Amino acid sequence: MTTILVVEDTLTETEIITKCLQKAGFNTIAVTSSEEAKIKIAQQRPDAIVLDVVLPKESGFELCRELKENEATKSIPIVMCSTKSGEMDKFWGMKQGASSYLTKPIVQEELVRIVKMLTQG
Repeated sequence: MTTILVVEDTLTETEIITKCLQKAGFNTIAVTSSEEAKIKIAQQRPDAIVLDVVLPKESGFELCRELKENEATKSIPIVMCSTKSGEMDKFWGMKQGASSYLTKPIVQEELVRIVKMLTQG
């Protein structure tokens, strides 16, 4: 089964995203920080990551860049999700290596379509 790591520090958003992905047939793991995400990735490499931009301590942009610079994790597709909806934010997210950038509130059908596209080729 395809596993998606959800990195989101807002409980409500986490529930919306994980339930949406689970309903679409994905296995999900949820964490609330970049630090937790790194631990989970080391334990069980996910097939894709749904990553919030605004996180405690290290931002989603920083984590994305770090994962893309690491040989072991650079091929994991990352979908950035943020309330930051400006063109510059989207550009910056993609420049860090994100495969896609969605703005919140998440359109669930779009999230599922993008995750399926990224994980099933």
